[in-house]
Amino acid sequence: MALATRTDRRPSMTRTLWDSTVGKKTIMAVSGLIMLGYLVAHMVGNLKIFFGPGEFDGYAHWLRTMGEPILHYEWALWIVRVGLVAAVVLHGVCAYQLSRRDIRARPAKYVHKRPRASYATRTMRWGGIILALFIVWHILDLTTGTVHTSFEAGHPYQNVIDTFSTWYGNVIYIVAVLAMGLHVQHGFWSAAQTLGVGNATRDRILKTLANVLAAVLTLGFISVPVAVMTGVVS
Repeated sequence: MALATRTDRRPSMTRTLWDSTVGKKTIMAVSGLIMLGYLVAHMVGNLKIFFGPGEFDGYAHWLRTMGEPILHYEWALWIVRVGLVAAVVLHGVCAYQLSRRDIRARPAKYVHKRPRASYATRTMRWGGIILALFIVWHILDLTTGTVHTSFEAGHPYQNVIDTFSTWYGNVIYIVAVLAMGLHVQHGFWSAAQTLGVGNATRDRILKTLANVLAAVLTLGFISVPVAVMTGVVS
């Protein structure tokens, strides 16, 4: 019988990373930071609506032509979309698997009451579910127009106005943005800890940065439906 070689006995780095709790937390941290970068860019793009339909529609058109002439029409946008979907899926799968591991590790209720966690920490799970459902709705509403009865392809400014002219469009969006804010507040600091950035002297700075990021993103995204509702953008 042939003896196993050293390479055969050594687990692959990819398998070790995916199977270990530390590995899954690292994947969550990296994918979370990728999504955070997208959120910042998306918020800045959304704020162009305050400069009128020409500016906003022009920005939407640029998203589809960026990378030209090296890349074909919408290729760069699809690369971003695929990368973002991969980050969302990896983040969600790792979160679910870590949650199941945590439940299996302590099947019985604690005898002593645990210290009360922050509101953001206690709502991370539900916040993630709300955001996942919102992503689906957002795509069907403003990308494909499937649930948008007055959707007009090539007119993103008017589509946004139409969406936020309905009470349910505003409620869905604002609830999702509030959930996003709480998710970012806790997730950014948690990602920094997982990646080894945080320590005793940096924790206060990281928590402050997490709070600022969450507040800026929340206010930035909510400002659009509020502006439509109040007639500032019309």
